[in-house]
Amino acid sequence: MTSGLLIKVALIIAGLGAPLRPAQSPLSNAPPAPEKVSVCQLKSDPAKYNYKLVEVTGFISHGFEDFGLFDPTCGTKQSIWLDYGGKKASNTMYCCGVVPGHTRDGVVSVEKIPIPLVDDGGFKTFDRMIQNKYDLIMHATIVGRFFSGEKVRYPGGEFWTGYGHMGFSMLLMIQQVLSVDPHDRNDLDYRASADQPDIREGGCGYRILSWDWRFDKAIDLQRKAESTDRGWTFDDPRRVATELLARETRTNESSIALKQLRQSQGRVVYQWRPRKTRARYMVVVSRPYALTFYAQNPKRVAWVPIAAFKVGCGEDYQ
Repeated sequence: MTSGLLIKVALIIAGLGAPLRPAQSPLSNAPPAPEKVSVCQLKSDPAKYNYKLVEVTGFISHGFEDFGLFDPTCGTKQSIWLDYGGKKASNTMYCCGVVPGHTRDGVVSVEKIPIPLVDDGGFKTFDRMIQNKYDLIMHATIVGRFFSGEKVRYPGGEFWTGYGHMGFSMLLMIQQVLSVDPHDRNDLDYRASADQPDIREGGCGYRILSWDWRFDKAIDLQRKAESTDRGWTFDDPRRVATELLARETRTNESSIALKQLRQSQGRVVYQWRPRKTRARYMVVVSRPYALTFYAQNPKRVAWVPIAAFKVGCGEDYQ
């Protein structure tokens, strides 16, 4: 995507620019009440809901270059970017040409459609959670205007794009927050992104071994913990990390000696330095908040790996 197009994306979100593509008139007879849809419905048939006011319940992630609506059961990497209607802004940092902030000069418009906002207690609770803890996952029911963008072919397939970070997403402009679930447990990981390796030394880098749980096997791992002899994953995050590294590196588990780098609510980060090499491995293990929605008993959430990396410098980087 060219830099000029990225600037257009930013201007549209700010309510200052021309449409991203030739303007299409929204349906004049659109119903006043929102249509209830699922996240997976929006992702599987974007054109059907283009310009529509929809009510949707799902997970929302927010952080650096991230303000997205997702459902881990959808089975697609197609993304939906979120933003506020009205004069409010989410203060989200992302590329390109966007200046983060909390307010706008006027009511935002997208593709010539003004987007209002119900700035009530529900919205204030939602926004306060985002601002108080920048990197988080929440679960909410929202009403918003959906914009599919346009379908573009990439090497990995066709995606609906035009909005958000790098212009690679569809868009849902939030007009009202109907409900938001509280973060009221001290044993769960409410963060949206995994810890990253420290590569501040010159010539250093890392290779990803295991990717973000939202597109992987976390729900399957929870179900296996509930129905097989893997019940130990409810209580032993170190063994979870060791098992992953043994599989990824084809190493016997007994030879992997992990060091705990740090621990936070619902999350532990481990490191392993194999002998005879300067390379090291880092694994992030989590009790994800989202798994409570798929667990037989929401009080029992398994430890699952959410990211793993090989870290090295020079020849050891490979």
